[in-house]
Amino acid sequence: MNLLIKWWCNGCLVSKSVLLEKTKGEILGVVIVESGWGSILPTAIIANMMHAGPAERSGRLNIGDQIMSINGTSLVCLPLSTCQSIIKGLKQQSRIKMNIVRCPPVTTVLIRRPDLRYQMGFSVQNGTICSLMRGGIAERGGVRVGHRIIEINSQSVVATPHEKIVRLLSTAVGEIHMKTMPAAMYRLLTAQEQPVYI
Repeated sequence: MNLLIKWWCNGCLVSKSVLLEKTKGEILGVVIVESGWGSILPTAIIANMMHAGPAERSGRLNIGDQIMSINGTSLVCLPLSTCQSIIKGLKQQSRIKMNIVRCPPVTTVLIRRPDLRYQMGFSVQNGTICSLMRGGIAERGGVRVGHRIIEINSQSVVATPHEKIVRLLSTAVGEIHMKTMPAAMYRLLTAQEQPVYI
């Protein structure tokens, strides 16, 4: 195992090297999504794996893994379309080396809001975070644009109307614990979207 960097993702984790083998002409069999603006380390995240595809067969990758680099090419801070093109370009290769940071698909966020005079510093639409104030308490707590809120203070908000989510957030003070995941991953895992494997 090649230990490259330490990074923070719900605790201190280590980047590790994973070697995958596949048949030339075979796709890797993954769906990737963006980690979301506001991420400590913006890169592509594995959101789904094709059943019996090379990625799943390897047994070395998990949903939620962040891809740091693939065959020596860094994916950090690249647009999602560029990351997808890089992975598609590996179709004729039989050995693929990935450096990943293992992260659970759900991110835990902690916002510290002393009282109601402090703005939360983000906006939400139908449970999805759509904007984030630079340097605000939400950004400091780990909130990311493009993430779907799953829980607020241990209360599931998966099937909760928009107005109730806004009410819960606007009246919350002290330590506000939230669980979020990339909205694109959420839609895949809840079968609202069909996965497009690359």
